[in-house]
Amino acid sequence: MASTYSFDIVSDFDRQELVNALDQTRRDVSSRYDLKDTKTTLELGEQTITIETASDMTLDAVKDLLHQKAAKRNLSLKIFDYGDVEAASGNRVRQQVTLKKGISQEMGKQITKLIRDNLKKVTASIQGDAVRVSGKSKDDLQQAMQLVKQEDWPVAIQFTNYR
Repeated sequence: MASTYSFDIVSDFDRQELVNALDQTRRDVSSRYDLKDTKTTLELGEQTITIETASDMTLDAVKDLLHQKAAKRNLSLKIFDYGDVEAASGNRVRQQVTLKKGISQEMGKQITKLIRDNLKKVTASIQGDAVRVSGKSKDDLQQAMQLVKQEDWPVAIQFTNYR
């Protein structure tokens, strides 16, 4: 009986944890002395967060707060892709933050090449915005996980569907 084991490499985040982190950030902004009167808004869209605030300095403070709250909720900071700071009405600034989700084709190719070049007993294939890794031994899959974890990828990487 030759059973094979597999897992998926994905780039995803828990949306509810992100909502909670944003709520905590809003609460902190409204109660912090230096940010209280800045009329800062954080709006969560489908793929983006829009931060609007009084100045570049308060924008940096709000981003720091968001990073702290996200890190406490086990969200990788690599999911945030900051756009350009643009001027909004009334001497205010606005910044779009794109939420990165999914593994691009290009990165999928890099991951499969890394696994193929270093581990002979496992196979990796791109499936949509995920990479499926399969092999006959769970130990080989563990090695593949370690190999992928060691690299510094531009997105947050998780391992799911381990079977």
